[in-house]
Amino acid sequence: MINKPKEKKISNGIKSWPKDDRPREKLLKKGASALSNSELLAIQLRTGVKGNSAIDLARKMLDKFGTFRNMSHSDIRDWKEFKGLGPAKIAQIKAALEIGRRFREDEVISVKQKIATAGDIVDIIMPQMRDLKIEVFKVVYLNSNNRIIDIADAAV
Repeated sequence: MINKPKEKKISNGIKSWPKDDRPREKLLKKGASALSNSELLAIQLRTGVKGNSAIDLARKMLDKFGTFRNMSHSDIRDWKEFKGLGPAKIAQIKAALEIGRRFREDEVISVKQKIATAGDIVDIIMPQMRDLKIEVFKVVYLNSNNRIIDIADAAV
C-alpha cells in the first residue's frame, strides 16, 4: 500500500488573513469607522460556512438587501437563501440593527432641541417611522420652551 502525501488544505477563512486585515483586529486598532459595511456585518456573524468566510456571507447579504435599513425591515423568509444563517444569527443581526436605530433616536431626543415648526417634529420622528408596516401614532411632549421632554407611542 502506497501512502499518498496529504494535501495541504488551503484556507480562505479570515483566520488565514494577515492580522491587520482581519475585521475584529482592524476595529480594535483603527476604530469601527475604518471598517466597511461587510466587515461590520462579518463581526456580527462571527463565523462563515464551509467555502465562505463571514466576509463572503456578509457581502452576499448586502448584495441582496442593499442597505442595513432594508435588512432591518426584511421578513425572516428573505434570509432563508443564506446557508449558515439560522434563527439565532438572524436575531443577532436584527438586534444589532435595532440598537443602532435606538442609539440614533436617543441622540436626537437628548439634544432637547427646540421645536419651532411641525417640520422639526417630522425630521425627528421620520427616521423611526418611515419603514413601519402598520400605522403608529406618536405623541411628542414639549416643555414650556418648546423643547422635547419625551416621544411616546399613543395608546389607541
